[in-house]
Amino acid sequence: MTAAVEIASWVLILLGSFFTLVGAFGLVRMPEVFTRMHAASVIDTLGVGVLILGMCLQAGLGLVTLKLVFLLALFFFTGPVVTHALAQACLHQGINPHLAEDRRSIARQQSAESDGRQP
Repeated sequence: MTAAVEIASWVLILLGSFFTLVGAFGLVRMPEVFTRMHAASVIDTLGVGVLILGMCLQAGLGLVTLKLVFLLALFFFTGPVVTHALAQACLHQGINPHLAEDRRSIARQQSAESDGRQP
């Protein structure tokens, strides 16, 4: 293995570890279910994907790399499906996402209330 491939693989492994760590902090820090699902999807797709690519460079060409590529494909296909199913289950249970309002909608609502009509 050349030095460039070795350095690239370790950079990818460290970058994937960083994304996984940031996503884990997001799971703890986010206030509601839907934003926590977003943090979990960052861990799932970006963190694990970059980690596995770094491991593929470490392993070289061979059966281990083929298994890692299949594992990467499994993560990329099942991660979004699981997140979507979990979001649908939350919506079905009546857990609604907290939507932020922009300044225009707040101003429109306040002007409608001051005029005595419904927004």
